Amino acid sequence: MMQATRLPLQKSDPLSTEVLSSDSADGSGMDEFGYLAVILSIILGLSVTQLLQGLSNVINARDRVRIYWPAIGWALLLLVIDIQAWWSMFGYRGRHTWTFLQFAILLLETILLYLLAALALPNAFSAEIVDLRVNYFRHARWFFGSFLAVLLVSLVKNVVMSGSLQGPFDLSFHLFWIAGAAIAAATRSDLFHKGFVCVAGVSFIVYIGALFAELH
Repeated sequence: MMQATRLPLQKSDPLSTEVLSSDSADGSGMDEFGYLAVILSIILGLSVTQLLQGLSNVINARDRVRIYWPAIGWALLLLVIDIQAWWSMFGYRGRHTWTFLQFAILLLETILLYLLAALALPNAFSAEIVDLRVNYFRHARWFFGSFLAVLLVSLVKNVVMSGSLQGPFDLSFHLFWIAGAAIAAATRSDLFHKGFVCVAGVSFIVYIGALFAELH
């Protein structure tokens, strides 16, 4: 009979890079972006969960909810934005040298996306009537302020990651959304908020189709 060969034990010292280096060399270990992506994907997952929970709460409590469709529209659009953020991060898979600033800017972007998700819809519904319009405008400045912050961080991210701003097409979309978010944070006009969520949704679909249609 064949006897099992006992392999020498390796130290599990978290400060030691010897084992990590050998694993990375033969391709069997986790690469740099795979390691960093763990916390990014957790936060994005929490953001998606928050949005789905909010939408399910609206459906379950529909008899006690006064619908304000721009709030629903933003929740759905944020779902698409979260998915696009996850999709686009695949482009960093080949990067093997990272600075803490590069990681921090990606982390900040995902945290802001989570905060947006938390503000989009009420977290809990009581036995009383819930007015989504009242909730929407109570959080409007914080919501669109956070949205503005996400867009600005996205611009800075490109500079930090690649050393330059986005291309003209990409940059024009960012500037359009920045202007819209700034106005939305300052106005309570129903007409503007209804128009902006529609235009933002359509333009974001165009943005994805033009720049992120394929995974590469």
